[in-house]
Amino acid sequence: MKKIMLFFFVTASATELCAQQKTYNIISFGAKGDGRTLNTSFIQKAIDKATAAGGGKVIVPKGRFVTGTIRLKNGVNLVLQKDAVLLGSTNRLDYGKEIAGNLITTTDQKKVSITGYGEIDGQGREVVKSLFKLLHQGVLKDAQWKIKRPGERNRPGVIAFTGCMDVLVKGITVKNSAGWVQDYRNCSNVVIDSVTVNSTEYWNNDGIDIVNSQNVSITNCYVDAADDGICLKSEGGPGYCENIYVANCTLRSSASAFKLGTGSRGGFRNIVVKNLVVFDTYRSAIALEAVDGGFLENVDIQQVKAVNTGNAIFIRLGHRNTDSLYSTIKKIRIADVQVQVPAGKPDIGYPVEGPPHKFPHNVFPSSIVGLPGHEVEDVELKNIVITYEGGGAKEKAYFGWDSLPNVPENASGYPEFSMFGELPAWALYVRHAKGITLQNVQLKLQQPDYRPACIFDDVTALQLTELNIPVCNTLPVLILNKVKEHTFSKLTLPVEEDKAIVFINR
Repeated sequence: MKKIMLFFFVTASATELCAQQKTYNIISFGAKGDGRTLNTSFIQKAIDKATAAGGGKVIVPKGRFVTGTIRLKNGVNLVLQKDAVLLGSTNRLDYGKEIAGNLITTTDQKKVSITGYGEIDGQGREVVKSLFKLLHQGVLKDAQWKIKRPGERNRPGVIAFTGCMDVLVKGITVKNSAGWVQDYRNCSNVVIDSVTVNSTEYWNNDGIDIVNSQNVSITNCYVDAADDGICLKSEGGPGYCENIYVANCTLRSSASAFKLGTGSRGGFRNIVVKNLVVFDTYRSAIALEAVDGGFLENVDIQQVKAVNTGNAIFIRLGHRNTDSLYSTIKKIRIADVQVQVPAGKPDIGYPVEGPPHKFPHNVFPSSIVGLPGHEVEDVELKNIVITYEGGGAKEKAYFGWDSLPNVPENASGYPEFSMFGELPAWALYVRHAKGITLQNVQLKLQQPDYRPACIFDDVTALQLTELNIPVCNTLPVLILNKVKEHTFSKLTLPVEEDKAIVFINR
């Protein structure tokens, strides 16, 4: 696969916001940083004054400023100075009644930014307590709260930009959201740099969500979130994600670290990801999911180091949508990746953990899985090292490789690495795929496992070059079922190839 080249047109106007000369200190408009006064109207007045003057800096000085929903406007740079804290009100009604607004929101604006070295604390846990009280009193209504938890429409996130152009968010720390921490939807020319996210207060609080947006750069960020770390989505209306650059980020998640999907109605194109560090992550270090009829293509991911992570790589083409449109996945390159996969739960002890599996299982392999007649196409895995703790035992869960047709298709299931139940391979499971290349891939096993290392089922054009599996406690090592057009070169297996490899239905 040719290297994917992206050309970003993030204009200089976003960064120029920091150079705006005129300033508007919120204290001059009546705000008090005492941690008690509700400052929503005072902060909004400063924003309105700045935009009316053609733009400028709205200064949040040292102090703890409580606020409900505020709305950024054209040309405004909200600057959080050192030791400044914007505290989300703990009264759910301060975000609206019918649908919860976000703490900082803006729609259809240009040249808007949030910068500085201060904090935004959504106080999500306390907001949800207020929400429950209001639901019990009948002041608010929610169809889900008695069954599972209050719906996302009733829980305020922290930052939400919709339909905006020339966006800059830099330097700040964002904490404790009751919903998505950051939501950039239908935006263009977005720069997110050196942002810290610490949000493990409640469910569904992805660290950074990019939805149907183009020309986005996410760099030098640290994310610790109870849900996905950095997640690109295509949902909620026409649109797609295109020209996205993610680099030099550290991610911890009780879901997946870097993900495309689950929402995938429009699609994803031209995505470059470089130099990620992942730790203590419940699901996948890398998850690429197209399940709602959209496209996923031209993705280049490289230089990822993950430790204590439940799954290394998960690529899924599904059919969750109810119409006849099928998703497509093609032209994926994942290179220079090292992942350590434990046998236990990687996020145990965090305030919000990933949900326990409802069935007994051994360590899950990486997987690349399409559907019959709708293959995942043109995937290259290069310079990969995945170390599995192993310990797979028939007494815990058993699925023999001689029962491959019984692995469920689960076409409409929620896409995640455990969606097929126990899988009959410990390292890599590939099904319904075309044009799969493994080059210089090493798969390590630390404790014995009853399963073969890799299974390729219904695969066309399989190329294995320098595949290294030094240990496998059962034979065969590789199983190829209904594989057409395969090429092997320089394999390093624990036994001779004629004993290590079994072909079925050639």
